Amino acid sequence: MASGEEFDPEKSTQESGEQKFFGFEEDVSGIHVPGELPILPLRGVVVFPSAIAPLLISRGASLKLVEDALNGDRILGLVAQKNAESEAPATDGLYSRGTAGRILKMLKYPDGSVRILVQGLRRMEIQHYTRREPYFAAQVRLLSEVAEASAEIEGAQAHMVQQFSKFVSMIPYLPDELQVVVTNIKDPSKVTDLIASNLNISLEEKQDLLNTLDLRARVEKLGAILNREIELLELGHKIQSQVQTELNKNQKEFYLRQQMKAIQRELGEGDSRSAEIDELRQKIADASMPEEARKAAENELDRLRIIPPESAEHTVVRTYLEWLVNMPWATSTEDNLDIPHARSVLDEDHFDLEKVKDRILEYLAVRKLRKDPKGPILCFAGPPGVGKTSLGRSIAKAMERKFVRISLGGVRDEAEIRGHRRTYIGSLPGRIIQSLRTAGSNNPMIMLDEIDKLGGDFRGDPASALLEVLDPEQNHAFVDHYLDVPVDLSKVMWVTTANYLDPIPPALLDRMEVLELSGYIEEEKLEISWRHLIPKQIRENGLTDANIAFTEHGLLKIIRGYTREAGLRNLEREIGRVCRKVARAVTEGQTERVTISPEKVREFLGPERFFAEVAERSGEPGVATGLAYTPNGGDILFIESTKMGGKKGLTLTGHLGEVMKESAQAALSYIRARADRLGIVPDFFENCDLHIHVPAGAVPKDGPSAGVTIATSLASLLTGRPVKHALAMTGEITLRGKVMPVGGIKEKVLAARRAGITTVVLPRLNQKDLEDIPESVRREMQFQFVDTIAEALDFALEPAGAVDDAEPARAASL
Repeated sequence: MASGEEFDPEKSTQESGEQKFFGFEEDVSGIHVPGELPILPLRGVVVFPSAIAPLLISRGASLKLVEDALNGDRILGLVAQKNAESEAPATDGLYSRGTAGRILKMLKYPDGSVRILVQGLRRMEIQHYTRREPYFAAQVRLLSEVAEASAEIEGAQAHMVQQFSKFVSMIPYLPDELQVVVTNIKDPSKVTDLIASNLNISLEEKQDLLNTLDLRARVEKLGAILNREIELLELGHKIQSQVQTELNKNQKEFYLRQQMKAIQRELGEGDSRSAEIDELRQKIADASMPEEARKAAENELDRLRIIPPESAEHTVVRTYLEWLVNMPWATSTEDNLDIPHARSVLDEDHFDLEKVKDRILEYLAVRKLRKDPKGPILCFAGPPGVGKTSLGRSIAKAMERKFVRISLGGVRDEAEIRGHRRTYIGSLPGRIIQSLRTAGSNNPMIMLDEIDKLGGDFRGDPASALLEVLDPEQNHAFVDHYLDVPVDLSKVMWVTTANYLDPIPPALLDRMEVLELSGYIEEEKLEISWRHLIPKQIRENGLTDANIAFTEHGLLKIIRGYTREAGLRNLEREIGRVCRKVARAVTEGQTERVTISPEKVREFLGPERFFAEVAERSGEPGVATGLAYTPNGGDILFIESTKMGGKKGLTLTGHLGEVMKESAQAALSYIRARADRLGIVPDFFENCDLHIHVPAGAVPKDGPSAGVTIATSLASLLTGRPVKHALAMTGEITLRGKVMPVGGIKEKVLAARRAGITTVVLPRLNQKDLEDIPESVRREMQFQFVDTIAEALDFALEPAGAVDDAEPARAASL
């Protein structure tokens, strides 16, 4: 209802026409205040006792209240609104405590509004409202302060007056005479009200001070507020002083630079700024940039010339130019196209891997016949530890190209590939451009390692950004967000590595030529150990051939009993452990050469970690051995089935995926549909439940290739015929009983051989994949190719009534 605003205390004093001190009346205790008062709501203003404040009255109800008060005793209640934005507050929108005051002066304006000068008299509390129209009126109770004179209050008052004097000295709009007025007032109540009236604090804090009747508590609250305000003022002054100091420093530097330029001109010397611009201009001329890049560089150089060196933009432009001039636009390395030399380098560094070596030699042959062929984009896919990354280094060594490796594992930001735009602080080019600059040539071999580990989130999809990089039709004009000019990547030889092809987006996989690196067989591991692993570990552990000698049987013991992997990392780790044991013995005084025999291996490495599980698990009806392909190479898995009383229940356990569960359902449907032919009671499922489990339960498993193994496990259980010893199988099945081809045959067969399997049942359409399996493995193992589940069961299951002599008790118990 009322709009309140603070005015200069001196102006308020002049308007009142009486002797007052900066909006404060010394003694108003003798003025009578009636028990019922009209209530004037105030917006954003709290009037304290003895204080004088001007108020602007603009709304009808408030104008009527002022008019009636002027015609009467001029006494009214001044109460603050809780919500200063409210145009028509209700009674519950007002604070219950306020100040009884009187109107000293009134001035009308042409627009009908009125400005009044009011003076606070006493603290009061509204008991109840007696009128709401045309304005509020209420019964009020005058409040008495709780005050006892004491040395503690006097001390607090003295400290508060001192703090207020400091506060006044820091505020330009408060006159210094206010310090004298506060010092001369002895009544602590009036001192607190005067100080509170002159503080620019929140309405809530002022209302709290008005509500506080305990004088000691009011002095403490006001002291805390003064301390806070002084700290804020000091902090503001400090910041302003620092800014002013920095401005003065910059002005001084500018003045000195101008003087230096004038002196250099008088001496006939060029300034460092001109020398910098000339140096960059020369670098741009020498860089042999494409036309578009050269224009961009010259434009930025013109900008740099007019940007002050102290500006932040100067550094940004200078860094951008440094990147442009240091790019290997026309710098290339000469390829070594000597094919016999390349073959010898590849054979020296890696054993076997004939497909990959042939592909590299083919590229060199084409490169020799055609001067500017497009570089191949190869993807080495295979389990960990088979030598994908080291093979990339060997290729670069054979071709005498610079080699740069970019690890993509965990990369989730598109800017890692394309770079950040220069509008961002601290922006840089992406890894592709950084790799070219690191290599110092425009035709290095760049290896994108672990491309199947790329991620993606709200910052973009790095795999999508690689589509342009790895496309020979597009990468001749690759645009990095930072450089913002086309860069030719067509001369780069790209090699990527992956453990698994499934996570790679199809569009990206389509741009790469996939070369699969399968796991190593035992003979290959032996050869690689003799050639590379053992010499390396002997050298790295400070030994010589005089200290240690591995035997073939000892090395085979490590391969068979302490590692079971497709690659070589664990094998190298175990060889390193053996070498460290010998190194310790040498430092303790051992002088004789240690021969690593199987007994020594057990002594150094402890009990064997791996053994042939097939021998323990086979021979029981309901147990079949399957083959699986994992990112770590091939592996074997056991399918275990059992039955119990129940009603047509099928339980599948072992952390199986949806596809594998569906394979189990299809296998059961096939067995039920052909129960008569298999010698099984047709209604066997009516009164029993079946449980199929695939250890190990903590390892996720999925895929269709276990279908034939699950069908064999169920048939074995229900017919009582165990699966033949040391036999494993793989293949997808259909409800018609067909066995469909699957992938990863080489990895699965090698895993079967490592586990002691001698016979493998495969889909007939996978017969062509045996060409990839080493001849030595094909000679040692037996392969049975089948078209239907019936063929697989006839071959895999023991004849009816046959009992494995090796485990008569167990067979009889079933």
